[in-house]
Amino acid sequence: MNKLAVISGFLGAVKNRYITYQEERLLEEKISMAAKIENISGLELCYPQDFDNFEKTSDLLSKYCLGVSAVNFRSRRSGRWMRGSFTSQLKNERAEVTEDLKKAMDYAEKLGCNRITTCPLNEGHDYLFEMDYGKAYDFMEETLGEAASYKPDVKICIEYKLNDPRARCLIGNAGEALAFCMRLGMPNVGVTLDIGHSIQAGERPSQAAVMLARENKLFYVHLNDNDKLWDWDMIPGAYNFWEFIEFFYYLRKIGYDDWFAYDIFPKENDTVKTFSAATSCTIKLMRISERLDEPAVEALFRQRNPSESMKYIFSIL
Repeated sequence: MNKLAVISGFLGAVKNRYITYQEERLLEEKISMAAKIENISGLELCYPQDFDNFEKTSDLLSKYCLGVSAVNFRSRRSGRWMRGSFTSQLKNERAEVTEDLKKAMDYAEKLGCNRITTCPLNEGHDYLFEMDYGKAYDFMEETLGEAASYKPDVKICIEYKLNDPRARCLIGNAGEALAFCMRLGMPNVGVTLDIGHSIQAGERPSQAAVMLARENKLFYVHLNDNDKLWDWDMIPGAYNFWEFIEFFYYLRKIGYDDWFAYDIFPKENDTVKTFSAATSCTIKLMRISERLDEPAVEALFRQRNPSESMKYIFSIL
């Protein structure tokens, strides 16, 4: 089974625009909590938050026997790079974020995960006639291209999202992410497919996964769920049961054998119990998807008869 990880940021402060649900926790408390979550093998650490003392971070991971699925590079920062970081019109800001990304890549390499994931949420716009789109793409190619060249063995995974906090993010769906990666042409720049972001963007996550995998750009996967209207970061299967069954079927089919990381918002609920429920539901969804007989499914694909397909997929329950 693919190894399961939790993004460390969700083990600390939990708040939105209106309510603070849980206060920030010290790093050791977050890592010790992760070790208590059922079926969890590692963490997706957040940079710079989790790297004030690298030796301590490394020692804590060893102490609690946890691996690292990725280093999550936070390019949106309060008080810095407010008009975008990778796409900032200011050359000095683009240089700052590029150098900071290189530092995160150094840490990832030392931790042995060789993967950076970054969700460029603040790269985008709120209004029409606000952004020069061509220059924004040029600047993003410049910054991420320089970072990718710095350590070719470290993957940079772009996590696309339709919006938030911008009304429209620059890389908003799988097609836009793939187009950017293909134009950049760097073998170590690919995509993080967050299934909740894919659902919110109106995609079929399985189709997005296949499209990315065809170009060897499916580098990493985040798991969560939502109601298709907003990125609520819920437990997998809460709303989109069959999407997850199809998603896991296709991930096996395309040979994705890597980490899954949870991007789930526990709100006021017990954090360890919330993520334990998430892993339990995920494993159940995976096992249900494994009941699908590939030759039978392939035969149904050839028929293209939804009545027969629906009858078959419900028969596995």
